[in-house]
Amino acid sequence: MRPVVCIGETMAMLTPTGQVPLAEATELFYGVGGAESNVAVGLAAMGVQAHWVGRVGRDGFGTRIVNELKAHGVGVSGVEVDPERPTGLYVKVPACPAAGIAESSVIYYRRGSAASAMDAAMLARSSVAPLIENAGLVHISGITAALSPDCLDMLTALLAAPRNGRIITFDVNWRGPLWTRADKSVLRTLANQADIVLVGADEAVPAFGTTTEAQLRELLPDPSAIVLKNAEVSAIALLHDGGRIEVPSLAVDVLEPVGAGDAFAAGYLSGLLSGLDQRSSLRRGHLSAACTLTVPGDRGPLPDAATLDRVLGCSEAEWAATRVAPGLLDCPALAEGAA
Repeated sequence: MRPVVCIGETMAMLTPTGQVPLAEATELFYGVGGAESNVAVGLAAMGVQAHWVGRVGRDGFGTRIVNELKAHGVGVSGVEVDPERPTGLYVKVPACPAAGIAESSVIYYRRGSAASAMDAAMLARSSVAPLIENAGLVHISGITAALSPDCLDMLTALLAAPRNGRIITFDVNWRGPLWTRADKSVLRTLANQADIVLVGADEAVPAFGTTTEAQLRELLPDPSAIVLKNAEVSAIALLHDGGRIEVPSLAVDVLEPVGAGDAFAAGYLSGLLSGLDQRSSLRRGHLSAACTLTVPGDRGPLPDAATLDRVLGCSEAEWAATRVAPGLLDCPALAEGAA
């Protein structure tokens, strides 16, 4: 299996402890997170050789990011350190019903960040070019396209370059505030040049103007697969040959919703890289997302390989009856004596 390269911005992350409103917090948990590096970490945890390519500031946040990714087995030889621009920062605001905060949210501080200076020239540098040349898959997202014109140029150059056996996956990862002053039509152009596109149903309307499957395929005719994620309902693979494969979502006792999309991407892509078919890869994506939904961080651990194989291979009825909760994977296929 050839390595995977994930390109994008990773930021320092702060969130109040104790499930209290941000304005009342006296302590903040300190971690790191970014869509593309989350996928890299998820892939590494599944045994895939994964590298993250990006830029950080010459500050403690940047050092923490590099050290954290290394600790999770992600290659960081393609990371550049900017001596002047800072590392981006985001704050996760937890849900707090007692204070009238029904849903968790995220606040970003990324304008002028080190990552916003990524450009097409970076792809040709000696620390990055060999990683891309040897990769079997390169993963990017729509977030990067909105960071700066230089970042958009980088994605455009990457997608226009000869594939040489690589596939490029594009996760739309819609972030509304990033597009208030930018032309979102570039998302359609970039997505259509990718080999596989991942998009949430809630993202498809602001990004492409529709969630209708036929219209999405008309807007994006070239990718070999468009994976449409309908949150707690299902995930659907719309194939280039007209095929359609739908896998229902699992029943999950949700603890924290942030990070599930990246976990789904890591699970789904790891399935494809392992030679699984679309249905099994979608199931792997669902299970990865479900495990993440039951932990407070950006990634929940998958079950061991034997357990995973039995769940992925279970019947439709057993899949429909499966439930995931913190510390619990309840699937009929795992019952003693199950085939």
